[in-house]
Amino acid sequence: MACNSPDNKKVKISTSPATVPGAELRNDDTSLSYQGTPLELKCINTIRALCADMVQKAQSGHPGAPMGCAPMAHLLWTEIMAYSPKKHDWWNRDRFVLSNGHACALQYAMLHLTGYEDMGMDQLKQFRQIGSKAPGHPENFVTKGIEVCTGPLGQGLSNAVGLAMAQSHLNATTQNKEIFTNYTYVICGDGCLQEGVTSEASSLAGHLGLGNLIVLYDDNQITIDGSTDLSFTENVAMRYESYGWQVFKVEDVSNGLEELREAIQKAKSEASKPTLIQINTVIGYGSAKAGTAKTHGAPLGDEDLAATKKSYNLDPEKSFQVDDDVREIYTAAASRGEKAREKWEATFASYKATHAEEATALEQRFVPPATKQVLTFPECDKAMATRKYSELCLNAIAPQIPSLIGGSADLTGSNLTNLKCSGDYQSSTPGGRYIRFGVREHAMSAICNGLFAFSSGNDGSLLRPFCATFLTFAGYALGAMRLSALSKFGVLYIMTHDSIGLGEDGPTHQPIETLENLRSIPNINVWRPADYEETKASYVSAVDNLTTPTVICASRSTLKLLTGKSCMEKAQKGGYVLQDVEKPQLILIGTGSEIGLCVDAANELSSRSSNPIRTRVVSMPCQELFLSQEQSYQLSVLLGGIPTLSVEASAQHGWHRFSNYQICMSSFGASGPGGEVMKLFGFTVENVTEKGEKLVKFYEGKTVPNLMDRPIF
Repeated sequence: MACNSPDNKKVKISTSPATVPGAELRNDDTSLSYQGTPLELKCINTIRALCADMVQKAQSGHPGAPMGCAPMAHLLWTEIMAYSPKKHDWWNRDRFVLSNGHACALQYAMLHLTGYEDMGMDQLKQFRQIGSKAPGHPENFVTKGIEVCTGPLGQGLSNAVGLAMAQSHLNATTQNKEIFTNYTYVICGDGCLQEGVTSEASSLAGHLGLGNLIVLYDDNQITIDGSTDLSFTENVAMRYESYGWQVFKVEDVSNGLEELREAIQKAKSEASKPTLIQINTVIGYGSAKAGTAKTHGAPLGDEDLAATKKSYNLDPEKSFQVDDDVREIYTAAASRGEKAREKWEATFASYKATHAEEATALEQRFVPPATKQVLTFPECDKAMATRKYSELCLNAIAPQIPSLIGGSADLTGSNLTNLKCSGDYQSSTPGGRYIRFGVREHAMSAICNGLFAFSSGNDGSLLRPFCATFLTFAGYALGAMRLSALSKFGVLYIMTHDSIGLGEDGPTHQPIETLENLRSIPNINVWRPADYEETKASYVSAVDNLTTPTVICASRSTLKLLTGKSCMEKAQKGGYVLQDVEKPQLILIGTGSEIGLCVDAANELSSRSSNPIRTRVVSMPCQELFLSQEQSYQLSVLLGGIPTLSVEASAQHGWHRFSNYQICMSSFGASGPGGEVMKLFGFTVENVTEKGEKLVKFYEGKTVPNLMDRPIF
């Protein structure tokens, strides 16, 4: 193993040349070359065989990486990590993230061997089947012992940076330094390190000096297309050294664990740097196809699997074989974890006795939302941009919600997200609640998933992360935002500069399709408030919806005051009647900056001395919440059989569900003063009144389709 000493020179600690993998193993007794006990090797080979059996039975999956990584997993679960199968969400457990989530058979095997109740042998045999606790990639909401959803490569390692940040922050803000002492361990592969999101996250981790983050890099030099020589020839170790990481090189784990054991201990002793341990492994170890892409994503086949088991000194006729001596090893390891948890629980009880208020405050973060305090906001009767209303709301709730932590992707002065009640989170000040994510939108979102995942449930979370950027740059973050929704992580996304109304920055910065992209994701609430009342409603909704992420889209430009019209309580239904008339002949429906426009157009249409058109105005700041209301409420807002015109400076897609005609964007925007750009694309009182009048005329003598008359099955 080679490692970096403090003076950054390569130091040779030990060497252990690997045997040639593949079919040659069939002719040798592998125990003769293994530097460790026969039982240790048997445990590792049992993991390998279990993983291969899962994939073989399912006729689907990825056996190669688990077979190569089995030695790492064995060492982590038997000697390194503190965990509790009986109480999987114990606060001070070591976190484990399998970033190369396609290798999930490995994690399921370890959960089974160490006694997690979700992962009985029956579940291993149902790998990748409907209803199984062993799905095709790790899913935190399905399987106890899974911290985050992984599979999209790079997300897991980036989440792990958030997990490590959470531990350091909570440790810094707790008087008893034995409450939050855990490490975060990651196994990742070549694919993870090729994804840009890990470069972003790893760069920040190095800057922050996260010494509690230890990454085991499965360097098997194989991707789906073949050898990494095809596309990935950089020096990963040098790259991570430049990020400020400590880097070790382990030449071989197939023939013994001492090098890896030593590297992990050295990693744990370095408190000021995260550690990457680059480990030479053999994908599909023991198979005739070992060391090739053929073992990546397909079953070994009956013949090869039997021969592989024979090379492991296991019974080739048996499937899902776990002998008693092997099971005893993992049972004993799990028992040590339970004792560690019990010791911690006693420590917490002592802490609670001496620091009752602080300890109780942590526990209160898991009080069900219905019993939580009512959020209070300052008064404001000034016309402002909704990003400024957002600033008021964020700084109002931050002192009331000490779990709130987050920041911006280098746009603090534009997003207006600085927390006045707290300083920065930095390596020297981890107790700070404001994170300088830098220009790293994708990693920022993935890190927030990790911050939320550190300890959360249906009733609460130790941390409630938020992050911010321009709405158009949600495109950079979308992969992680989608996983927020899938994982049921109530992350708050603050996205400013929400339309062509931002003006001079032009079409590269003006979001068109972004709102509909976000609205199309299941389990995410997308808000576009029109004023202070609706902005307050969006923040209340974000806090209350613990298992649903929220996106608050805010304007750069000052919006019209809606005094006496808007209502925070009504806005929490997602859509409501903002301004009404008797027996409306036309409904204008809009969001955000276009609501003021709709009000002015409605007033003109309704007050005409000749041929007035009685016009109702509906504000729909959050489509998802509106559609979650009872159908009777929806029909009371959007009356069937009345021409309805929607107005939003964004793509028209999705509005066909609510309106008969749309004034929206069908092209990219333009550079110029915001008001002039809005005028150029028809977002004027004149155009709205003209289109409203034409819409009413179009339906004269016709039956107006009732868009809300939909079957509910």
